[in-house]
Parts: sequence; structure tokens; C-alpha cells
Amino acid sequence: MPVTDSIADFITRIRNAGSAKNKTTDIPYSKLRENISKLLLDKGYIKSYTVITSEQFPFIRVDLKYTADGQHAIKEITRVSKPGRRVYDGKDIKRYLGGLGLFILSTSKGILTDKEARDQNVGGEVLFRIY
Repeated sequence: MPVTDSIADFITRIRNAGSAKNKTTDIPYSKLRENISKLLLDKGYIKSYTVITSEQFPFIRVDLKYTADGQHAIKEITRVSKPGRRVYDGKDIKRYLGGLGLFILSTSKGILTDKEARDQNVGGEVLFRIY
């Protein structure tokens, strides 16, 4: 079945795998999903990811990260901009939870966090928020 919102599908797969305490989850490949995975890895929300192209359809295998007491490293991950209602933010992007969480944006300079977008003085579509 075709997916109409690939980012929401990505977020849901990670959220469901984390609540089920799975070590890994497989996500269908796209360049956008790979860039988001790279950003989540850089910010410490996931342990690692690998792109597997040996199958008929390529996919991304994401290794989830847990704390020492077994809690998922991602406490909240929520889609902000949706296909029916796009949300854009300018150069004065607000902080999420006073800087504890992140907004992930799609900008003209690629996929950035809210802090990186403020530093580079760019705005864009707010894809999701994560804490």
C-alpha cells in the first residue's frame, strides 16, 4: 500500500519500535529519510543506521538507542507539518521546550535543527519535533 506521508511513516515506525523495545526497525529508503536518520544520529537520538540495498527494495535499518534503565532515548516525536497543513517558520524560529527538544526543518540548505537554522539565518518547513 502506498504511503502518502513518508515522514509520518518514518516517525511512526521509530515511535512504535521504541515502545515495543525493539533493537532495530526497517524503514523504506528515500534520500530524505536517510538525511533525517543522519541528523538523528548526529544529535544522539539513535545508535546507528545502515542503508541496505541488496534486497529488491532498498531500506534503512535504524538501531534504536536506549538509556541504562531501558527507556527509549526519544521521549516524544511528533509530526508538525502535514500534507493537509504545511507549517513554515521564518528566520526567528522558536525553541522547543526551552532548547531541550528540537524542531527539525527542511530548508534550502538541507535538513537542519532549529538551532542550526537560526545560526545560518534560514527558515523552512517544520517537519517534526523531537525530545
